[in-house]
Amino acid sequence: MDSDRITLRGMRFHTLVGLLPHEEKFPQPLELDLTVYLSLRRVGEADSPRMLLDYRTLHKLVADTVGTSHHKLLEALCEQIAHQALALDGVGRVRVAARKPHAPIPGPVDFVEVVIERARGEA
Repeated sequence: MDSDRITLRGMRFHTLVGLLPHEEKFPQPLELDLTVYLSLRRVGEADSPRMLLDYRTLHKLVADTVGTSHHKLLEALCEQIAHQALALDGVGRVRVAARKPHAPIPGPVDFVEVVIERARGEA
């Protein structure tokens, strides 16, 4: 399995996320990280047929998935992002982390975070 990776950390969005009634009406901040694992071994060699994975492609994938629709569960949003990232050429594994800083927790907390890791071909 490839251990080379590209990470976009701390992407920030405002979106509808959560199960509570007020979370369905008022957008709130959401922070996401996306790491894709792929081979970068031959990138940059003149005779390499391998194409670089454009960072903008990764950001657009996340931004389009977050979009403007309501996401009831962070887990489901992470799954969607992972599924789409795994469809990119050369990506064998992904890690997605989503942080919700204004989670309705009855006490001090910086954020809640959901982290998933998926590999191509997993059931």
